[in-house]
Amino acid sequence: MHLTTYLNDIVVWAPAKVNLFLEVLGKRPDGYHDIATLMVAIRLYDTVILRKTDDLTLTCSDQSLTVGPDNLVLRAAKLLQERTGCRLGASIRLIKRIPMAAGLAGGSTDAAATLAGLNQLWGLKLSNAELASMAGEIGSDIPFFFHTPAAWCTGRGEIVAPAKLPIPLDFVLLCPSFGISTPAVYKQITLPAQPIMGEAIRAAVSKGDVDSIAKLLHNQLEDAAAIVEPRIGDFAKMLADTKPAGSLMSGSGSTLFALCRSREDATCIAAELAPQMKAHKFRVIITRTE
Repeated sequence: MHLTTYLNDIVVWAPAKVNLFLEVLGKRPDGYHDIATLMVAIRLYDTVILRKTDDLTLTCSDQSLTVGPDNLVLRAAKLLQERTGCRLGASIRLIKRIPMAAGLAGGSTDAAATLAGLNQLWGLKLSNAELASMAGEIGSDIPFFFHTPAAWCTGRGEIVAPAKLPIPLDFVLLCPSFGISTPAVYKQITLPAQPIMGEAIRAAVSKGDVDSIAKLLHNQLEDAAAIVEPRIGDFAKMLADTKPAGSLMSGSGSTLFALCRSREDATCIAAELAPQMKAHKFRVIITRTE
């Protein structure tokens, strides 16, 4: 994430993520699943704007998003107050660009940006490690955003080990008009008898070998998501037909991505998808890793 000060405001650019690898290892006693995933942050941003006030308030550019106490942004802010004893307030403005319920961690990155922004706004001087530890209490993906641009995440996803990413990776995102419920996807999951452990793709990413990364893309949730929403399979085929280096669904969906060999390759793939956007109701976004 990127944080700047503008007049009386703290402005945080909160990136989305995609999963290059996601394996489900087993069901936990707490009802969650143990996973192993390789995530990268991409240049698709929400913006969180914070200013000191007496109260704690949230407004959002997307009127469909609740701004009540269940919103991850407010939950993060209130947890920070509780843990530090800070009695300052803030007005928080959230400008949404990352699609919701799309496997891109839009809510999680907004919560991470809020923690980072309030840490500066309120002069708390907490380290990224302290903020990440706190973040893991309210969302599995949130700690990742304190360790961008790439990380290997285990447990529920909250145990984060930064990964080397020597070159930028180019992507085309195919974002359907619908979202998918993460709990609904996990209800359909079939646990693998022999999980893929991910060492090979971690090595390929550390070398910046795009073709090897493409061959090793893996998401155990994709088949389950296609049961919940069969159009996922149709979009996956549409994307694969453009012949990218590789393609995959991100997280629990609904976004799919093409891993491209270059920015020029991404531009050509996006152009090939463009004539189908209106009929099939999806957006195309060209992006790359941070």
